[in-house]
Amino acid sequence: MSTETVKKPSVLFVCVHNAGRSQMAAAFLTTLGEGRIEVRSAGSQPADKVNPAAVEAMAELGIDMSAEIPKILTTEAVKESDVVITMGCGDECPYFPGKRYEDWVLEDPAGQGIEAVRPIRDEIKSRVETLIESLSPA
Repeated sequence: MSTETVKKPSVLFVCVHNAGRSQMAAAFLTTLGEGRIEVRSAGSQPADKVNPAAVEAMAELGIDMSAEIPKILTTEAVKESDVVITMGCGDECPYFPGKRYEDWVLEDPAGQGIEAVRPIRDEIKSRVETLIESLSPA
């Protein structure tokens, strides 16, 4: 008898550097999803570190991203995810039939100060809340 009868939905957030938008989205989904959703994030050309302004913007809401490290996008990560959300990485994300793909058009927080990152953060939070509703059983 299997103890895991219901597979958790899994979401992969992808942006170019995996340093801002995708990291904030993953942090929101991890926090707001309360363990009900498997969360991954990656970048097609990962940066050396997460954007400090993104870390600061999330810290203002009590979410600590300071230990996160940008990760390279792998075909396996896409294969293992039910939903793939891209953020400005264009055609660099592999496509697999049967996956749900969404492209979130969001301003890139790279090189921007905290004032410019806050509205991006807030837009990501709103989209993540909508995403959670769409993944929750009726």
